[in-house]
Amino acid sequence: MAEMKTADIRAMSPDQMDDAVLNLKKERFQSAFPARHRAAGKHPRGCVQARRDIARIKTIAAQKRAAKK
Repeated sequence: MAEMKTADIRAMSPDQMDDAVLNLKKERFQSAFPARHRAAGKHPRGCVQARRDIARIKTIAAQKRAAKK
């Protein structure tokens, strides 16, 4: 999965952000095991990138919640 752009994340609804976080957590879990990511053709840095995307989504979600107050 390519790095998620902040503009794309900001355009998401809160439900879409939650779904994206769940999908990224699944991807991160799967890429944590070397045998799996080699067999599936996943990039070894997928775990790192997924972790950063999760943090990016959570940060933007918190900013949106703070702006509503």
